[in-house]
Formats: sequence, structure tokens, C-alpha cells
Amino acid sequence: MTKEIKVAAGKKEIAGEILDRLILIHPEPVCELKFNTPFELLVAVILSAQCTDKRVNEITTELFKKYNTPEDFANIDPRELEKLIFSCGFYRNKAANIIKAATDVLVRFDGKVPSTVEELVTLAGVGRKTANVVYAVAFGGQAIAVDTHVLRVSNRIGFVKTDKPEVVEKALTEIFPKERWAQAHHLLIHHGRYTCKARNPECDKCNICEFCDHYKEISGK
Repeated sequence: MTKEIKVAAGKKEIAGEILDRLILIHPEPVCELKFNTPFELLVAVILSAQCTDKRVNEITTELFKKYNTPEDFANIDPRELEKLIFSCGFYRNKAANIIKAATDVLVRFDGKVPSTVEELVTLAGVGRKTANVVYAVAFGGQAIAVDTHVLRVSNRIGFVKTDKPEVVEKALTEIFPKERWAQAHHLLIHHGRYTCKARNPECDKCNICEFCDHYKEISGK
């Protein structure tokens, strides 16, 4: 892990400029999941594992019309929930985790979604990524959630050389100043989703190519 963090440290001096440039092509980098409350966001992020935000939004648009509180989900028939979220994949595990998380929120947190990462990760189905998203988006905290886009872009730029999300998160929190963690999270996601795609990255539309190890490799520059 130490070696991987040192690789990332070489980019620290230009990290701020990378964010400043990315915001020019992604001027409003916000969470694209639709929600009205911290609990709805929690459910949406659990559903988003290995699923697109677009699909999750299609599901929750209908789901939240009928069920949208911890009480609703703590008491829902698992088979009913599975049917409603079927199209997001891994629906049995996700349904079980949502029901358990809702019960935890009711029993352990008096019906309110906890507002710290340390408490959030104690909920069923909530790992570091989910906790960081909820903390940053619902409560305005500074955190960097590492999804597939953040991981890919971070490796391509050369912030890290690893496929371990926890190492990427650690590296990025050392590279970027804390007051820009949430912004960095959203910018890297948007850049990975719309420009630095997994297949056929649109390098001609990217304004940070000169800092990107992957671009230098494929272009020979």
C-alpha cells in the first residue's frame, strides 16, 4: 500500500489544476441519483451497486411513490421489494440489505439516517463507498467515494496504480485538500462517465491529457 500511495504523491502538486480544468468541462458535477431525503439517498446508493444511476432512478421514481421511509422498508414484504427492484440486478441481496438497514435506522438511530461515515458503515449493505456518498451528498461532508469511474480515472491519470478502492480513497484524500474532496469525487465520476469512458475514452474532448499517464502511453507523447 505504501508504494502505491507514493506513486500517487507524484501528482499532488498539479491536483488542484486538474480539478480546475475538469470543472470547465463538467461545470455542475452533482450526484445524479434522485432523492428527497437522506434515507431515500441511502436506498438509491445501495441499489446503484453494479447498476447505472439512470436505471436506479427509473426504479426509485416508482418505488418511492409507495415506500420512502425507514418504517416502510422495515415492514415491507421482501418478495414485494425484490419484485420492485428486480431490474437493478442482485435484487435479493439488495432487498435484504435495504430491509436490514431500514431496521437498523429505526432501532439504533431513532429513525434518522446517521450523519457520520463511522456510523453509516455499521448499516447492512453499506460499505465505504455508500457511506461516503451519503455523508457527502446528504449531509454536506467532505469525502471521496470510489466507484468504478473514480477508480478508472485515478489509475489512468496516474494518481494510483491499483484496483483496490480503499487504496484509491486513501491516495486521493492525501492528494486533494480536504475542502475539495467532495468536488473531486463528483468531477472524477463525471469525467469517467462522460469523457474518460471504460471503452473508447474521448481523449479529444479531455482537457487534462497532458497530465494523464494513459494518454501518454496510447499516444506516444
